[in-house]
Amino acid sequence: MEADILLPTDATRNWVHALWRAAGCDPDEAQRVADHLIAANLAGHDSHGVGMVGPYVRSLLADELQLNQHLTVITDTDTLVVVDGNRGMGQTIAYETMQLAIERAQRHGVVIVGLRNSHHLGRVGHWAEQAIAAGMASIHFTNVVSRPLVAPHGGAQGRFGTNPFTVGLPRRDGPPILLDFASSAIAVGKVRVAYNRKGEAPAGVLIDHAGNPTTNPAVMYEEPLGALLTAAGHKGYALAMVCDLLGSALFGGATPQPSRLRVPGLYNNMLAIVFDPSRLGAAEHYARETREFIEYVQSARRTVPDEPIEVPGDAERGYRIKRANELPVDAGTLRVLDEAALAINKLRGVTLAPASALVRG
Repeated sequence: MEADILLPTDATRNWVHALWRAAGCDPDEAQRVADHLIAANLAGHDSHGVGMVGPYVRSLLADELQLNQHLTVITDTDTLVVVDGNRGMGQTIAYETMQLAIERAQRHGVVIVGLRNSHHLGRVGHWAEQAIAAGMASIHFTNVVSRPLVAPHGGAQGRFGTNPFTVGLPRRDGPPILLDFASSAIAVGKVRVAYNRKGEAPAGVLIDHAGNPTTNPAVMYEEPLGALLTAAGHKGYALAMVCDLLGSALFGGATPQPSRLRVPGLYNNMLAIVFDPSRLGAAEHYARETREFIEYVQSARRTVPDEPIEVPGDAERGYRIKRANELPVDAGTLRVLDEAALAINKLRGVTLAPASALVRG
């Protein structure tokens, strides 16, 4: 496996901002995209970090991704809202969706918002963290409308996206709880990272075109194509289907059927349930019970003595400390970033420097 390359965190954020400004984003949108992608890398989720610049640029060149778009409200009954993202940059569309949801939850105690027709939302945990920062809890069902990558349980062809499920729980006297996982056995972006690094994917997450288990990530990118497996067999399969129906079809969003696909666009629909936990009348109990329960869970005898028992969200907090100054990227991702810069230079007649210029000699 090829060694990672280290990019300075702040300079990389500035480079991503400059690329999207050159592409045509207004200053706020360019900054939001840069901050979001870098935040994903900082949290250890390289699958949703700066490596997404390449797919976004390809979608822009194909006139799929639409820059500088905002929400259109389709249905509004105060606590039940449906909004359309107009194929806009997901980092803007999701931010506006969550701001709307937070305001309604602060006013009414709870809101359900269906977001449809947004370009890629990025790391959905980021939007749960937006709610947490406002003292809100949230539950997110998200579907993916792109080439189906995940096989149903018992199937040997892709029929689903990686369809994440996300929960954010604020805490008064401790770090928040954040659950954010794909219904597939692994996020496809993590397979992309393995492919770029010329390494292997973990065992038990991929099948080849004939349905046989494999650790070769090329089956997701080179013909004949294979597929990802669902997490936990039939359980992940059921969750993926719920994310497509509850998180999209129920309020007018698409599912990844061939007639619905807009390749190379990468779209998401999301159902977000956002509520104010203080309205439940058990704030003191929740704070005490959560603290004591976490202590009890972490008191279990460890299978590896020096390895901690983490709660959801701990891993991301650890990565943020380690990556504050430098981000590891693989050579394949760096090449994709340079290609994206060349494409924007050609499209807009600008002279954006390649990302590889950021590498410290």
